[in-house]
Amino acid sequence: MKLAKFMVTMLGAAALTGCINIDESTNINMEESKDSIVIENIMTRRSIRDYKTEPVCREQMAKVLECGIYAPSAMNSQGWAVRVVDAPDFIEGVTAIAKEMMPQMCEQPGFRNFFRNAPTVAFIAVPDKSYSGEFDSGLLAENMMLSAWSMGIGSCCLGSVIPVMNSEAAKPYLERLNLPEGYHLQVAIAFGYPAGEIPEAPARDASKAYYIE
Repeated sequence: MKLAKFMVTMLGAAALTGCINIDESTNINMEESKDSIVIENIMTRRSIRDYKTEPVCREQMAKVLECGIYAPSAMNSQGWAVRVVDAPDFIEGVTAIAKEMMPQMCEQPGFRNFFRNAPTVAFIAVPDKSYSGEFDSGLLAENMMLSAWSMGIGSCCLGSVIPVMNSEAAKPYLERLNLPEGYHLQVAIAFGYPAGEIPEAPARDASKAYYIE
């Protein structure tokens, strides 16, 4: 119930951007402190694996990208390149290649595309010669996913996309990303408006984090 209330609030925030319409009866608690909103956003974000068909509004996606590049990076190197794709021919083309490589994937319930049915995908690349690229890209990705969630946009990290994108068959699609020379794909992120129920969070093992006296 708490998660459902939070998502109503987040969808209300998204509606303020002019990208989503919600019922006028939606109640948004504007008196919540910024601290509590940030914490609740972190605690309620889930990896979404089913999305509505419409792409993420580009105005909202621009804000997600802006939040992403405000992530910290080693020595402020900002060693990342992000490419967003919402073109159906790109998503369908890569999906067709993935089906050839992993036919069992099509057997998943509700399968529509390789990107967990997402209509919008962000590809994050980092320099080949970088000691911090994987960490920097992780910080960037988390900023993007949390900011998206605050606007009612779901997300899911997709490591399995990288081998497919690096295959010979997908070379034309990799080239369309126009990555800087000397960069390679690190991770992809599915983005979209969630369809269906928001999943519950798996249990966390709190014993793995503690003070040393």
